[in-house]
Amino acid sequence: MTSYADAVERYFTAWNATGAEETAKAVAAAFTEDATYTDPLAETSGHEGLVALIGGAQQQFPGFSFRPSGTPDGHHALARFGWELVSAADGSAPVAGFDVIVLADDGRISSVSGFLDRVPGV
Repeated sequence: MTSYADAVERYFTAWNATGAEETAKAVAAAFTEDATYTDPLAETSGHEGLVALIGGAQQQFPGFSFRPSGTPDGHHALARFGWELVSAADGSAPVAGFDVIVLADDGRISSVSGFLDRVPGV
């Protein structure tokens, strides 16, 4: 099985990919075909759903990228890691959270359960 850090790195590559084609390739490398993603604001599955979700987040936060916060840790096929959504313009991080992932035998992510710790006020 792949290391937790490798899986998390592919996860961030997918979330920070630009353009539909690059995002689709990164999603395929990081996630199984039937992967599920659930957080307080979204629920989707499969590569097409993930590509659409990532594209929507990028439209909502142009000029921002996701970066890890801390070091991933895990056991068995489970891993958890923190993240922040960071502005390229000023380094602010208005959104932060942590995710719990389940890895398939091939090291790709089969499910994500996301939690939001910090979100901008409405």
